[in-house]
Amino acid sequence: MPFGRKSAKPREPLNQAGLFDYAVKALGRRMRSEAELRRLLKARAVPDASGEAAIVAVVARLKDYGYLNDQSFAETYARLRHENEKLGQRRVKQDLQQKGVHDTLIAETLEARYGNTNEEALAREHLDRKRIRKPENPKETARVMRRLVAAGFSTGVIYKILRQWNVPDEALAALDNLNEEAHEE
Repeated sequence: MPFGRKSAKPREPLNQAGLFDYAVKALGRRMRSEAELRRLLKARAVPDASGEAAIVAVVARLKDYGYLNDQSFAETYARLRHENEKLGQRRVKQDLQQKGVHDTLIAETLEARYGNTNEEALAREHLDRKRIRKPENPKETARVMRRLVAAGFSTGVIYKILRQWNVPDEALAALDNLNEEAHEE
């Protein structure tokens, strides 16, 4: 048999003790938000009211032990994305929303992390980190813009950087047209 398991039999649902062990191992592999962990546990729990009760008990126990804390998760996640990956505020906000962190907690975290950050300087650090150089033609200009938008930077900062690189106005106008078409769809 090639590279997989011998048979794809379904996993047995886990009881509360099994769910706790599974959750601790999952948190040991990487940090997770409460919502992410609940989704993981739901897939392994008994699919009835007792399974839901076990998940609630496991999550409460993990919180008591300090293993699960959305505030700490959000702060660490934002710090790592800001310092190491040089990502913009919009991208970090979007990622935290996908991970199920509450909007008020996201807003507080981002204000604390990005409140005094110069977005243009961060965007330039991101470009350096990714070894993205001055574009030579309109196709490269569009690629640079897409990369910076995906990294979470505002279009105002992107255009400012492109203008400082002396990108021709025709290329910037073409980008404006692409943005307008994308927003109309």
